[in-house]
Amino acid sequence: MAVAAASMIGFPQAYLEGKEVKETSSLVTELCRHFYTQGWVSGTGGSITIKVHDASIPKPEQLIVMSPSGVQKERMQPEDMYILSANGSIISSPSPKPYPNKPPKCTDCAPLFMKAYEMRNAGAVIHSHGMESCLVTMLNPQAKEFRITHMEMIKGIQGHGYYDELVVPIIENTAYENELTDSLTKALEAYPKATAVLVRNHGVYIWGDSWIHAKTQAECYHYLFDAAIKLHQLGLDSATPDHGPIRRPIHSQNHISTKPSVKSSVKDSQNQTESPQRCIVLDIEGTTTPIAFVMDILFPYARENVGKHLNLTYDTAETQEDIKLLRSQVEEDLREGVTGAVPIPHVDEGKEKVIASVVSNVEAMIRADRKITALKELQGHIWRTGFECNELKSFVFEDVAEALEKWHSSGIKVYIYSSGSRLAQRLLFGNTNYGDLRKYLSGFFDTTIGNKKESRSYKEITETLGVDDPSEILFVTDVYQEATAAKAAGLEAIISIRPGNASLPENHEFKTVTSFSQI
Repeated sequence: MAVAAASMIGFPQAYLEGKEVKETSSLVTELCRHFYTQGWVSGTGGSITIKVHDASIPKPEQLIVMSPSGVQKERMQPEDMYILSANGSIISSPSPKPYPNKPPKCTDCAPLFMKAYEMRNAGAVIHSHGMESCLVTMLNPQAKEFRITHMEMIKGIQGHGYYDELVVPIIENTAYENELTDSLTKALEAYPKATAVLVRNHGVYIWGDSWIHAKTQAECYHYLFDAAIKLHQLGLDSATPDHGPIRRPIHSQNHISTKPSVKSSVKDSQNQTESPQRCIVLDIEGTTTPIAFVMDILFPYARENVGKHLNLTYDTAETQEDIKLLRSQVEEDLREGVTGAVPIPHVDEGKEKVIASVVSNVEAMIRADRKITALKELQGHIWRTGFECNELKSFVFEDVAEALEKWHSSGIKVYIYSSGSRLAQRLLFGNTNYGDLRKYLSGFFDTTIGNKKESRSYKEITETLGVDDPSEILFVTDVYQEATAAKAAGLEAIISIRPGNASLPENHEFKTVTSFSQI
């Protein structure tokens, strides 16, 4: 094996020939053999790369093991691997094999792999030529995204749950793989939450924090691609919650479209104007649900049960993460002099002191109606217990269930955007006075995507939904500042007038509705 001068890359020769590098090289070999049986790396295509895990070395500086190009992946040996530095320089290459094997060549995927390492801090990247990852990009030749929702395997994709819509960007293929680097980079920038990018008529790039995470996601992605193909063959739409019939635009029965062929009418208070909508995004408090339910039932329940919840679940990873988020928020609040903020002691000072300080901060945050992620995450977990124990039952206005069913049957995708966590949103719509309404919803957004009073949050939602024209999205809210932010991002916005809602500024110029039946 040809090796570069170890001193030039900061690693001694002994390290390059040591246990960590050898084990990673053996792992790449083993995975390539496994992927060959899956059809992901047949015909010498496809590739995999893994960072050499070493706890003593920061992840961005760890060495990279990469399978070679144009070789029989199922017959590779550990010594056939390329070793790269963190910046992508080759520091060790395999020796040529006897005829008729091709001379070793570092994969053309290398620049794309490096982008995933650089922009996503990945621990491993898999490039698959699996048939399903190729065919799924052909279902709609014009589509720039693959979309699927309400499938169990979506839960295996980072940051997604069963009710979420999984969106994978699709980039166009080129004659040479390294020419894909620019378009892959743009996709990574445009889809910050994506853990995969499809290449039309080619395959898919998938990455994860570790090789286990990357492999798990790869298996889930291929399952979902295959499911979407089979659903399409049955005439069903993978991107709708109930996977109903594919709706084709009436102007061209031969053109496959992922957009609904119907239009919803959004009328102003004088019923004079209409505009076509493709997606509807709904606020909760004061829009689908009375403010009184949130203020008089949900918030008091969380406030009264926070101590009990923390005591019962203190040692769980979930609660420890909740406390970590709250500690970070409180430290920021203390720097800014926020009223009611008290320091949360380190875990070493004892469970009782930690819980007492968390309870004090949470009570102050609830009183101030803070719209912050740390609080909303903990509240969601407390409410989950309440719903599971039948101590809570959510309430929506009587026109909501009927409207959701109508929009859903018309092919319009409906999403929720609330300051409450996505978990809390699912709980609320899954346990309403009209039953489980989640089957009518395509996805949920919370403050992790941005503040509801900032226009960039709505731009992020537009990009996530894959809508080219933001005016095709209707946002319904009771808050004037939120409507203003959505409008600034190009969305259509109307304001919900419900009992108990705050009054609006004079001459606000927004359309208003008192019932979803008016939409």
